[in-house]
Amino acid sequence: MRTTVRRHLGKVVAGAAVAVAATAAMIAITLPGTAGAEGTGGGSAGRVAAGGQDAAQDGAGQQDGAAAVAPGVVERAPAEGERGTGRDPLTDDEIARVERIALNRQLLDASRDVDGDRGPQHLGVDLAEPGADEIDDPSAPRRAEVTFYDYEDDTLVTRTVNLDTGKVEATDSGRGVQPPLSRAENTEAAALLIADPLGAGLRADYKDATGKELTSPEQLQLSSMVYRAVPGAQPAAFDQCGIHRCARLLLKVKNGPWIDTRSLVIDLSTRKVAALTR
Repeated sequence: MRTTVRRHLGKVVAGAAVAVAATAAMIAITLPGTAGAEGTGGGSAGRVAAGGQDAAQDGAGQQDGAAAVAPGVVERAPAEGERGTGRDPLTDDEIARVERIALNRQLLDASRDVDGDRGPQHLGVDLAEPGADEIDDPSAPRRAEVTFYDYEDDTLVTRTVNLDTGKVEATDSGRGVQPPLSRAENTEAAALLIADPLGAGLRADYKDATGKELTSPEQLQLSSMVYRAVPGAQPAAFDQCGIHRCARLLLKVKNGPWIDTRSLVIDLSTRKVAALTR
């Protein structure tokens, strides 16, 4: 992992050099007065600078020149109402409302989130598709689907809420369904990896890149992939990944290089970390 960081850092430096060279080439091609110019780069740059200064002086003295371009104005987004209509995206108020409705007392008491706290892990809220007999009906009710993951028994729970009546119309649950991980799950997976003995390489690579100790997920940019068990490709402890909630992290130092941790899997259901077999 340490050599991976150095390789990436080399790519970053090399990439910066290429970008500078490309920018210089573009300037040489497109700046006024440089086309077909002869002589060294310093001479042409001097002519461009002098030409630009003369043009600025001439433009300042001309009363009938082109008018200056007015500065841009950023308009405020239109105010969002409490409720949308038809297939409009869900408003903030609608999202907050259906989240409250979907999380009833029974679900709250019987489930656990990624930290082990009371209540399921919230994954997202989406506008539900209309029924087959409602597609062309302009008065069809708006519905939202609220998705939770229950770490108590590794179950994905989806509740459909009618936005007009404020009632839960359907509840679906199942195991083995693994949507993308939420931000909270990415953060918890990173915290488990940083604290685990197998995170030693990650911590060392971070220190090589920054000169600082890695102690918190807040020091990294986090993204992830859900990991499902592949026969013969992982330790036996991860044979349940796909039923369990497992993650492979894609980690990047903030304002810095990537650190390759793809060979490590974090089982959020058991809170264990292991390395994939080669």
